[in-house]
Amino acid sequence: MSIFEKIVAGEIPCHKVYEDERVLAFLDVNPISEGHTLVIPKEAAETLDALSDESAAAIGRALPRICRAVMRATGASAYNVLQNNGSAAHQVVMHVHFHIIPRFQDRGLGIGWEARSLDAETGAALAEGMRKAMGNGQ
Repeated sequence: MSIFEKIVAGEIPCHKVYEDERVLAFLDVNPISEGHTLVIPKEAAETLDALSDESAAAIGRALPRICRAVMRATGASAYNVLQNNGSAAHQVVMHVHFHIIPRFQDRGLGIGWEARSLDAETGAALAEGMRKAMGNGQ
């Protein structure tokens, strides 16, 4: 049982920000910046691709509202939404979770982004493979 499942079950306390039947949001106990909030499905799924459509839709509905609340409460100038899947992608708690990280001038998430180019042939092949993987050959 992950720490997030224990929080959902009420075994571990949290500073709750939002809750409905499928979603729980609470303050991160090790925040990158003031107001760093975690948004989790109550459904136990390790990665986003393993999450049910119903829980994914519930998170999609709640995230914008929670982001607005974080911005208003903290006065942050911007924010990041971060979601990692698998240990190679830096996921530590193996339960789907989204980080809402307020960004202030000197605090928040720092990101290094090494952009590369995508050639037309590779792009076409990748897009086709993804469409087929979704069962949609269009």
